[in-house]
Amino acid sequence: MDLYVQLAANTIDRYIRKREVYKPTAEELTPEMASSRAGAFVSIHEKGELRGCIGTIAPTKQTLADEIISNAIAASTRDPRFLPIREDELDLLEISVDVLGEAEPVGSPEELDVKRYGVIVEKGYRRGLLLPDLEGVDTVEYQISIAKRKAGIGEHEKGVRLYRFEVIRHER
Repeated sequence: MDLYVQLAANTIDRYIRKREVYKPTAEELTPEMASSRAGAFVSIHEKGELRGCIGTIAPTKQTLADEIISNAIAASTRDPRFLPIREDELDLLEISVDVLGEAEPVGSPEELDVKRYGVIVEKGYRRGLLLPDLEGVDTVEYQISIAKRKAGIGEHEKGVRLYRFEVIRHER
């Protein structure tokens, strides 16, 4: 199993079963996880349906491993759209980890590609993000629309800034 996914899965399992934060050994981490910093999203699906997804646009922790651990706990227990994961669900979960690249401003939607880039929309203090290559999100317009909705930005509001970013997706 991919080490990024394994870290998230071990974290979720330990936290749901024992309410303890998982502490990986050095052997369980890649050099990138142990020493670099990046934003990361942990997505949890059960039987193909989203069950939790929490992440950070930019790094907030000392290492990428710490970022994944923190976001795995949050995705499994604090996603406001879902009840916390229960112990009897643990064997049913499909977990992925997206490590975010640097966000860069774009001048227009023509510079986006739903398969390659995630999008961030921003107006004032409101900001929404949508990861790339999501099932059912087939157009840039739809991708931007969802991100705007997440940010509480009206569909036709002017002065919205767009950013794009790439991810490295880790799946089972």
